[in-house]
Amino acid sequence: VARYAGCRDDARVGRAVHSAIALSLVLGVVTFLLGFFLSTPMLEWMDTPDDLLALASLYLRIYFIGMPASMLYNFGAAILRAVGDTQRPLYFLCLSSVMNIGLDLLFVVGFGMAIEGVAYATIISQFISAALVLVVLSRSTENYRLTWRDLRIDKGIFKQILRIGLPTGFQQSLTSFSNVYVQSYINTFGSSCMAGWSSYSKIDQFVFLYFGKYYWQ
Repeated sequence: VARYAGCRDDARVGRAVHSAIALSLVLGVVTFLLGFFLSTPMLEWMDTPDDLLALASLYLRIYFIGMPASMLYNFGAAILRAVGDTQRPLYFLCLSSVMNIGLDLLFVVGFGMAIEGVAYATIISQFISAALVLVVLSRSTENYRLTWRDLRIDKGIFKQILRIGLPTGFQQSLTSFSNVYVQSYINTFGSSCMAGWSSYSKIDQFVFLYFGKYYWQ
């Protein structure tokens, strides 16, 4: 999208936008189905303790319901950033995060729900952020406007998306798979050790994101 927008090729910008959104829908549904039905086997493969397996599986099954929305937001936000609109995706993400926190408190504290309340809060906020991005794309008067009747995957655009995206995806997958392996090893020590590791991971991510900006500057 950024390449064709820079070339002022409106026709290919439109084809790229519609191909990307259509692809996000397909990938979202496929990921949802795989995750929903394979959550328990994956957790068992990771040696998840028996006292946490049922709750973890419930959370993941609900979480994967939101994968189509997550895909739509990420692809839609990438389109907006590609044409220079970096503010609205950020605003939508901030709104989604605040809503996630608010719904967590509502479902867990207010309604007395357990892990399923946290999962429902997550997917509701994901669907809202995805809807906001789609509204912006659908109502735009620019060359990246989304028209639902034109939604289809263009073979040429699809090949370019794969050529550009697969190396980055593979690189990120290596990190993710290594984290899964480490988590699997930690799971063998029991739920208390898992809780400690999860707390450490959250703090580590926060410190990396906060102090990393000084490194990149």
